Amino acid sequence: MPSPLISAAEVLQSLDDPQLRLLDTRYALADPLSGRLAYMAGHLPGAVFADLETDLSGEVQPSGAGGRHPLPEPQVLATWLGEQGIGDGHRVVVYDDPSTGQGFYAAHAWWLLRWLGHAQVQVLDGGWPAYLAAGGPVSTEEPAYPPATFTPRVQAGWVLSAEEVAALPPHITLIDSRAAPRYRGEVEPIDKKAGHIPGARNEDWAAGLKPDGTFKAPEEQAQRFPEGEVALYCGSGVSAAGNLLALAVAGREPGPGVRLYAGSWSDWISDDTRPIATGEN
Repeated sequence: MPSPLISAAEVLQSLDDPQLRLLDTRYALADPLSGRLAYMAGHLPGAVFADLETDLSGEVQPSGAGGRHPLPEPQVLATWLGEQGIGDGHRVVVYDDPSTGQGFYAAHAWWLLRWLGHAQVQVLDGGWPAYLAAGGPVSTEEPAYPPATFTPRVQAGWVLSAEEVAALPPHITLIDSRAAPRYRGEVEPIDKKAGHIPGARNEDWAAGLKPDGTFKAPEEQAQRFPEGEVALYCGSGVSAAGNLLALAVAGREPGPGVRLYAGSWSDWISDDTRPIATGEN
């Protein structure tokens, strides 16, 4: 299993590797077109743009069940990846722009590919700013790779439903990955209800980053999380991937002991009978 992170210097050394594929996942929740516009203005040579809403999420249900960014159907995502020229034998490096304050989209794409069974995927540590700081070349050309075969091998036991979260045994720690004010229910800029799932503890995903947007060292990441099995959620299952990646940096890979409640808060509150907590747990 490769390291979950790769440095800008290492990416620069690999740009001519015919087995390398790059995914640009820049995005902003408040401005959905900003990522594609940024990609068109300049990206890593050979990078393919992956849109959170249209490429990396499934169909949103009118009832809200499944959350604001439900998991894509595995075969649908695998087919899209193959159409972009990303196949079973390719190394994939994913990047976003942590300088926007939303540097979790690459982690989300990393987790999705891992969930589909693709081991050779890494996140560019520090993202777009780190690459520019390293003097990397910038392109405005969209690549035209030949189609490839991406075989989905969904990893069983990596994802939790709302019902499973409600029935978690006491030895599993539920972690809310949102900022503390949202966890406490003091503010809620996106979803229709504020607060958190009863019993969850708060660990803001952003606490895993240094000021320059790179990830903290493994020992620092390890100190952020409790020992034993954990289940993570956020607003819609996207920013929690920042904590999933931090756990992987600390040596705790995604799996049955490190699971994601993919629907997250936006799915939890789609059922008015589910309990809500506010304040500190």
